Amino acid sequence: MPDQTAQATHCQVISDFNAQILVNYLEAGSLGPELTAAAAPFGQVAQTLRDPDSPAWHPMPDCTVLWTQPQAVVPLFSEVLSFGDFSTPDLLAQVDEYAALVARAAERSRMVLVPTWAAPAADRGWGMLDYRSDLGIQAALLRMNLRLAERLEAHGNVYVLDTQRWLLAAGPRAHAPKLWFMGKVPFGNEVFAEAARDVAAAITALRGGTRKLIVVDLDNTLWGGVVGDIGWENLLLGGHDQAGEAFVEFQQALKAMTRRGIVLAIASKNTEAVALEAIRSHPEMCLRAEDFAGWRINWQDKAQNIADLASELQIGLQSVVFLDDNPVERERVRLALPEVLVPEWPKDPMLYAQALRKLNCFDVLQRTGEDSVRTGFYQAQRHRQAERLEAGDLEAWLEGLATTVVVEPVSSANLTRVVQLLNKTNQMNLRTRRLTEHEARQWTAQPGNHMWAFRVSDRLGDSGITGIAGVSIDGDTCTVADYVLSCRVMGRKLEETLLAWIVDRAREMGAREVVMEVLPTAKNAPCLEFLRRSGLDGHAEPRFAFSTTHAYPLPKAITLVRGNPQDVQL
Repeated sequence: MPDQTAQATHCQVISDFNAQILVNYLEAGSLGPELTAAAAPFGQVAQTLRDPDSPAWHPMPDCTVLWTQPQAVVPLFSEVLSFGDFSTPDLLAQVDEYAALVARAAERSRMVLVPTWAAPAADRGWGMLDYRSDLGIQAALLRMNLRLAERLEAHGNVYVLDTQRWLLAAGPRAHAPKLWFMGKVPFGNEVFAEAARDVAAAITALRGGTRKLIVVDLDNTLWGGVVGDIGWENLLLGGHDQAGEAFVEFQQALKAMTRRGIVLAIASKNTEAVALEAIRSHPEMCLRAEDFAGWRINWQDKAQNIADLASELQIGLQSVVFLDDNPVERERVRLALPEVLVPEWPKDPMLYAQALRKLNCFDVLQRTGEDSVRTGFYQAQRHRQAERLEAGDLEAWLEGLATTVVVEPVSSANLTRVVQLLNKTNQMNLRTRRLTEHEARQWTAQPGNHMWAFRVSDRLGDSGITGIAGVSIDGDTCTVADYVLSCRVMGRKLEETLLAWIVDRAREMGAREVVMEVLPTAKNAPCLEFLRRSGLDGHAEPRFAFSTTHAYPLPKAITLVRGNPQDVQL
């Protein structure tokens, strides 16, 4: 069967100006043939948004870019531009009207991207008075953009993008007056190129392709100098030195990434004891051993070390970024592990932090409370693996973990985390279905559809929501739509626990048979392998079935608890 994750994503661009250049950049960009794009006729924004039968919505686009000029959709802004009189409440009321139109797009597209409004840098407006609330262009734009973002925040599949950053990146070539008069193109090519990169990053997040793990080198990457030669006391790090300060800033930027849910690891050619002593002892180190989920510090091939780290952390190579100052090592990893992202790296450490912050591979559709503590999850997992290696008996080790699984209906309280897990999980994922929060709400609202979240904890820590089960009941058949388990908890009898719950609930709801059909992808082979040994009837593989006349056994090592069913309305 074809790899479902390789299906093309369609992006529709709706604008009041000629946006064909953006379409061209999107189709020629990093997503290649996996992305198709088209522009609706420009100058017909309101008509397109109001008309449900517009060709722009058929078939439903995966992504809609809704890029407008403020005076085109907020008529009173023309008065602001021409130094006329205007009322701020009236101006914001028109913004509200436009936001209501954008909400229509949110119902007809899986994801909507709305670039902010910006004025040309050459337009000085009122000069020193331009931030006066009753006069200025910039003051009005700030209020309009903030109002628009506030009104759209309620729509979980609408995201506001920063046009001003694109303009700054393009510099003097951001605006193109001649192109406007010749072809109704308001920006230079550089602006559209920057916009296309941000749109592609958003689409990658929608498709579940967000990178999760940064593997970083040590010598001349995390600090200046070779620690094995000069000792940790003499490393270039902090102090009254411009390069030393730059290494500290780079470490601070990496640590900040962990608060976004990105996991850090080390791959370095060094003596482990020497390198770890530097990490633990140098007073200017911002990153300590506890900030890393794992490391491979030895004299072996870095590509093999990265592959081993990813396997240990149960993270796919397609989710890994490798940062190293050495171009030879970078090229080695690129050739050996093509799925790993290996960006070109500056020679000057004073540019390291900037290079990290410019990477656009970490965008996510939602942020959850679990993101900021994800490194702790992996550290606990490392302790589990160490215990497992020491334990002689697997069953005894599992029972000793004292694992508790709390099952709760998917609700407004946990929906963000559930959708995040659904969109990021690849290995133990039955159908690799990707949903926005809006789509998940719609699906669970349909009669016969049910979805549950599974919280996992044991004596070594809380892993949070790491499992999802979604089913559709139709007569005496229970069809499993989603069977998802985070790679962090695979292999601990939780796969069987989810099945036991599904079978019991199917029986309660009158179904006689549970049906699970795998949609094979390049990543979810572990799911198929588990179902083959699960005890389900797989004679029609990849379709598996189980009769609810028999109970599916709950593993002895697991304590299963029904969560509080409060707040279940979506």
